[in-house]
Amino acid sequence: MASPTPRIDAFNPSGVLAGKRRMPEGTFLRYLPGKSWSRSIRDRLTSRIFNQGDTLPLGPKHQTVCIVLGGCLVQERFPFGTGKDAPVVVRFRGAGDFLGEAKLIEPAAHVRTVCLSTTWVMTCPLRRMKVLLNRHPEAELALLRSLEARNRSDEKIYCTADRPPLDRVSTLLLHLARTAGTRNPDDPDQIVIDGPRQSDLARALLLGQSTVENAVAELRRKHRVIASNYRQLIVTDIARLERIVTPAPPETE
Repeated sequence: MASPTPRIDAFNPSGVLAGKRRMPEGTFLRYLPGKSWSRSIRDRLTSRIFNQGDTLPLGPKHQTVCIVLGGCLVQERFPFGTGKDAPVVVRFRGAGDFLGEAKLIEPAAHVRTVCLSTTWVMTCPLRRMKVLLNRHPEAELALLRSLEARNRSDEKIYCTADRPPLDRVSTLLLHLARTAGTRNPDDPDQIVIDGPRQSDLARALLLGQSTVENAVAELRRKHRVIASNYRQLIVTDIARLERIVTPAPPETE
């Protein structure tokens, strides 16, 4: 049976392509000036929709880079090879992100990038992207700033093993809500994150699945900031989730 035609209405195509949608903090498209996107770069890229489970064309033989306009993706890096039980570095990516940046230095570089939900990206041949970045210094600067911001964000989300599991899971869910979430049209206060399973969160955070399940259950039952369905997490109170991630400092006398 053929796959159903993906829907991209949640991505607001006209607003995104016109550079009017505010992209997540710290991403390439957030740093890139709107006029550079709409006048100089957008028309040189090809818009594509990928289904859940699709792998982006960023393998060692692909000579493309991608800019994410909507959806949720997971990137897997294998620093010690792909043998049995070899460690895997897992990171989530979402709207506004530039993917495949290592190819600008080493064309054969790759990170396995899989769509966890219907995903909308702009693809660009590697050679053309190099020309665009050379011709538009503001785009090159936006890329460098976004990579530094991504490194700092990744450190805060994935590299804080000394924090309690609830804090770590809450931080990741808040990040996913901001970068891969869409507003529920029936209840705009709810932010829907399609794609990630609790097992995906566990792999990314290097936590046991039961530990993540317990944290999500606490966020759902005690704090009432999360609801969950199959391959779908729903943030029901993002302001309260933010307070869990960054509690207010104690008052001083």
